[in-house]
Amino acid sequence: SHSFSSFPIMMNDKVTEFIRFFQEKGDEFFSRSLARSQAYADMMKRIFREKNLPEELFYLALIESGYNPKALSRAKASGIWQFMAKTARRFGLVINKWVDERRDPEKSTYAAAEYLKNLYELFNCWDLAAAGYNAGEKKVLWAMKKAKSQNFWEISRHRYLKRETKRYVPMFHAAILIAKEPQKYGFSNIAYHPPLQYDKVKVPPGTRLAKIAEAAQTDLSIIQELNPALTKGITPPNISQFEVKIPQGQKELFERNFYSRSSAAEKIHKVKRGETLSQIAKKYKVDLEELCQRNDLSPKSRIRPGMNLQIP
Repeated sequence: SHSFSSFPIMMNDKVTEFIRFFQEKGDEFFSRSLARSQAYADMMKRIFREKNLPEELFYLALIESGYNPKALSRAKASGIWQFMAKTARRFGLVINKWVDERRDPEKSTYAAAEYLKNLYELFNCWDLAAAGYNAGEKKVLWAMKKAKSQNFWEISRHRYLKRETKRYVPMFHAAILIAKEPQKYGFSNIAYHPPLQYDKVKVPPGTRLAKIAEAAQTDLSIIQELNPALTKGITPPNISQFEVKIPQGQKELFERNFYSRSSAAEKIHKVKRGETLSQIAKKYKVDLEELCQRNDLSPKSRIRPGMNLQIP
């Protein structure tokens, strides 16, 4: 529907005040955020368009986190979209000991889009939806009821919303206006980050990021940067085909290196009662001869339960 995909930008005293704030006090923050925004702009705007939402919502992340996937607020909101754990889980993000998908720029944007769509369906107005993103639906509904109004700017004149929420919406408008025409507002020589581009590969449970970096022939820091949701430097030990991001164009190289014998992690098989060497070879789809060679055995050797065999 049309109302979904256009964002009416306001220009009023409050918005002007925040344009000035970003030009003066907040200019370093704004320049840095603008530079970083380019890394995510294509991907995130595409997600909003897919969901039939205005792509200006992309700039909400500017005032949330300055596009820093590692941002963590005092209230423990995390990631570019500053999700609290409860809301994040409500919109399908996984948070556990190994992974925090609030820090995954792509997945968290899908969740944010879903949340914003819900808020818009509830309030039928983007200013109120943005206020709801900041304060939570209930607080905004309560303020609307108390102020007997459905207009954010009117409600703001009362004391029913927190100061932070009253500032949040005009700040959002200011961010959109400047980000759309940075030159006009005096933001010229911005060193924009290149758009983030990557290939995705699937790896076995508990794969170390260091090993992924080695196979992709890149630095560990680059793999960490592309996979900020992995909090422990290792993929979840309980997920078999976990998807990780590697630098674009490295997929074939990665698969060649990762699955070659030299870099394959040592797989160990603990022999169970009644197993034979040929069954074990079949189980791991390896050649019986190679299995024997690797363990200094002959195909006729007896194996005992509890023995550890190296799988080639």
